[in-house]
Amino acid sequence: MAIDGELFREIMSTFPSGVAIVTATEEGGKPRGLTVSAFCPVSLDPPLVLVCIDKASNSLAAITRSGGFTVNLLASGREELARRYASKAEDKFEGVATRPPKIAEAGPILADDYVAYAACSVHSSVEAGDHIIVVGRVEEGEHRAGVVPLMYGRRVFTDWAAHLP
Repeated sequence: MAIDGELFREIMSTFPSGVAIVTATEEGGKPRGLTVSAFCPVSLDPPLVLVCIDKASNSLAAITRSGGFTVNLLASGREELARRYASKAEDKFEGVATRPPKIAEAGPILADDYVAYAACSVHSSVEAGDHIIVVGRVEEGEHRAGVVPLMYGRRVFTDWAAHLP
């Protein structure tokens, strides 16, 4: 017998992580994006990452159609952006500086807001409950040395650097 959803959320909230916004481009060029709580590396050779996306997400449809996505790992101080992309708002990209990745199938790079990004082509996907696990092959990426990542745990945003000795 499985535990209830609220207890599951509480348990998962105790595992702090970085904050990732996944972006993709719909047919017609409209950008889509969402904040994800499940992102991790899968393989070094080839370089693979995974993201878990709700089956009802508009961004999932854009990823499926375009064949790619970009994972934008947020820099500290970008809590408002994380909340905006976690919402169902239609204007998530309004006022956000973006640039296109070098690979056409990936989504927009959040130009002023990332500590690192990985532009991916879809490698595979697996259905898992109410989500789809999308595995992406990292085709392009960058990290910004000296930029502190935004962290999330126990339903609170925090700067990783604030917890260093």
